[in-house]
Formats: sequence, structure tokens, C-alpha cells
Amino acid sequence: MNETLARLLDLLDLEPIERDIYRGASHPSVIPRVFGGQVAAQSLVAACRTVEDRLPHSLHSYFLRPGDPGAPIVYNVDRIRDGRSFATRRVVAVQHGQPIFHLSASFQTAEEGLAHQEPMPEAPDPETLPTAAEMLPQYEDRFVHPSVSKRLLDVRRAIDLRYVAEPPFATVGSPREPRSQVWFRTTGALTGVHDDPVVHLCLATYVSDMTLLDSVLLAHGRGGWTVGDVVGASLDHAMWFHRPFRADEWLLYDTDSPTTQGGRGLARGQIWTRDGDLAVSVIQEGVVRVPRTR
Repeated sequence: MNETLARLLDLLDLEPIERDIYRGASHPSVIPRVFGGQVAAQSLVAACRTVEDRLPHSLHSYFLRPGDPGAPIVYNVDRIRDGRSFATRRVVAVQHGQPIFHLSASFQTAEEGLAHQEPMPEAPDPETLPTAAEMLPQYEDRFVHPSVSKRLLDVRRAIDLRYVAEPPFATVGSPREPRSQVWFRTTGALTGVHDDPVVHLCLATYVSDMTLLDSVLLAHGRGGWTVGDVVGASLDHAMWFHRPFRADEWLLYDTDSPTTQGGRGLARGQIWTRDGDLAVSVIQEGVVRVPRTR
């Protein structure tokens, strides 16, 4: 396991302070605020710490304020309900005395039931696609700052993320179908204490916020914050966990955008195992504003 992945796993290992109160570190991200996937994943970790013998099947969350990457985050968990089959938790992430994020998660005891799913979309094998180290240097001259490529590469040392088609920052000015696909997995195997279903779920939550709004940008030929032609931020984030999966094995993240309006863009995503199982569904609305020119 490389050092960057180890740091990410440490980021998800929250420190207990009191009963149902946890503290999480904040690492510098590629944006000048706490990465939304980080605070969502840490909130889910906090909720899971208060539930036994059940895994989350859904979460619904709101981003309230930008997080300070230089300060820790305190997570307060409310045990809303523990029923025979389901349990509900509410988590409020607090920084500098103010809530920055709110999450509600529902947990279910494992059981059998009816099952169906739609077919997995077609996509090339991940091994045939360029790695971040092979792709990102090609676009350094398009980024708003020379450090962007390096910061993106640093993140990819923990998560191997490969675009099926060119990303938004590669096709600025050329609107495309509002759909994006990426393959992803951790850059090392998850073993020992890290081979826990909760860890796999929380890592997928972390990654789910990385490229979800790409489909919105593609529809309008925008490159996003990396090229400075869009100001964006996540507003809310919802996930449904359908079937077991491993975050250290290839997962296909297929996303699309049905609508954008009023400075907001809606994106939908599905995460598939390589065997064709629909593992996770995701929906997010985010701020998508064109910067005003002077």
C-alpha cells in the first residue's frame, strides 16, 4: 500500500471524543476548501460507528458551508431510531462552531428479497485506458495554475481513476452528450482492518463526488474549475447502496445530467462492478455558475 492511500485510509479513521462524537482530520485538497467527498465519507464513518450488525443502504446529505482544510471537523451523531430491520442516524459536521454538512443515513439488517436490475452500460476495459500519469500532463497548459496537474496526480496516487472518454477540461468549447464514464479503484489492496465493508462503502462515497458533475460540464462545453470557466460546488448528495462491492477492484462510474438551470446542475450516477452488478446509485445537485467578466 502506498503512502497516499494510507493517508486516505487514516483520514477515514475518526477519533472518538465522547459517545457519538468524533473528530476527523482535514487534508489539503485540489480545491481551496474541504473536498465534499471527504466530509461525506467521514460523516458516513461516524454514523456507522454507532450501528452494529447493519450496513447503510442509503444516505442523503446537504453541503451547508465551505470547509476549512486547515482545521479538524467534529462529527455529532444522533441516534434517531433503531428498529427491528432498519436504523436511522443523523450526522452534523461542525467546524469553527458552525455546521458545514448534514447527513442522514439509513441502515438495514441483511435479508433476502425480490431482485432485478437494468443491464450494465458498455465500456472499454480499464486496462486499455490511460492512467492519470499518462493523461494529465497533456493538458497542463489548459489549467488555471501549473500546480493543478500535480495536485490531481497526488489524489490519483490513492485512487486509480481512468476516463473512458476525454474529460471536460480536454474538450473546452465543444459541447457533448451530457454523459461521463470513469473506471476507478484504490491503488492498493485493502487487507486486514481495512478489509471491512464499511471501508469499501465509505471509499466509494469519497470517490462519488470526484467526477459526478462532469456530465453537466460536458453538455455546455465547459472545463470546470481546473480551467476557470465555471464556478461550482456541491449542494446536496444522495446515495443508495444496492449490492456488495470492493473498492480495491475496478468499478465503473457511469453518470449523466438530465437538466441544468438557474445556476444549478443535476447529475445522476450508477456504480457498477466489473461483473455487471449495479452496486450504487448516486444523485447530486451542484452550483454551476459562469464567472462574470469585468
